[in-house]
Amino acid sequence: MTTLEPGMRLDEYRIDACIATSGMASIFRATDQRDGHMVAIKVPHPEMESDSVLFERFRREAQIGRTMEHPGIMKVYENADPSRVYMVMEWVPGRLLRQILNESPKLPANRAIRLAIHICNALQYIHEHGVVHRDLKPENIMVDDEDNIKLIDFGIAGNAAARRLTFANFSNTLGTPDYISPEQVKGKRGDARSDLFSLGVILYEMLTGRIPYTGSTPFAIMNDRLLNSPMPPREANPEISPQLQEILYRALERDPQKRYRSAYDFALDLEHPDKVGILERAEETKWHKRRSPLGRKIIFYSVLMLIPVVLLFLMLYVARHS
Repeated sequence: MTTLEPGMRLDEYRIDACIATSGMASIFRATDQRDGHMVAIKVPHPEMESDSVLFERFRREAQIGRTMEHPGIMKVYENADPSRVYMVMEWVPGRLLRQILNESPKLPANRAIRLAIHICNALQYIHEHGVVHRDLKPENIMVDDEDNIKLIDFGIAGNAAARRLTFANFSNTLGTPDYISPEQVKGKRGDARSDLFSLGVILYEMLTGRIPYTGSTPFAIMNDRLLNSPMPPREANPEISPQLQEILYRALERDPQKRYRSAYDFALDLEHPDKVGILERAEETKWHKRRSPLGRKIIFYSVLMLIPVVLLFLMLYVARHS
């Protein structure tokens, strides 16, 4: 298959430049020769087309993108009779949130809140339309010069009509594990509240300059969120108000039932922090007591070793009293 280079034609589009390359696809800035409009074209690598899981991810991203009509979501255009597999998207000026955080790991609280509210609004729209992003992270959020955002990459998004695709199915394509919810770590599909957890992690990072869960390996990071509480946000950044810390704790609840019910509720608290009641939380005082999977394993195997002893004791007890 021909490698695309600047100046080449791809159907009605002139390739202007390659702007990004990942393990699955390359993204080009291009010009629609029919009307002169600038677009972005995403072209999967040849090996991706032969991988059914990766190709399904690409197909789903295009399918969902064509149905979304919201200023906070990157639009995917219809592309009839393409000469090869590719996706035509609106051209979005700006930078990835990841690039912004690389330059300024800790954002001013008012900017972090403003960005989070915009993200909430986009999430509320997709959730109302039966779509869950499931891979929300700074790498998948575009930010323009006025701090408007666009969600991108709906490759592993879920909807009611889609077949079940778990974290295990996409273990090689999810990327960083820093932002996925505890239920996704456990291999569950995840729902709208999973996106809210991911946004909580992003907001924590924007406010403190660090991610809430850490570890030396991806699996250690994922286990950390299952077993431990993050450093209280106000300890990482004393400028965070008690109300804003409470908002973060609500978004980062390990149990989905205790999280915000909707992105709308999340945004409402961010817009009116003075109305947020502050709870007494054990996470604020006991967060430094870290647990690890090793402790669980020790307990598990200890119990297994005790089973024969208990059975022997019961047999002797029955024999003496029979």
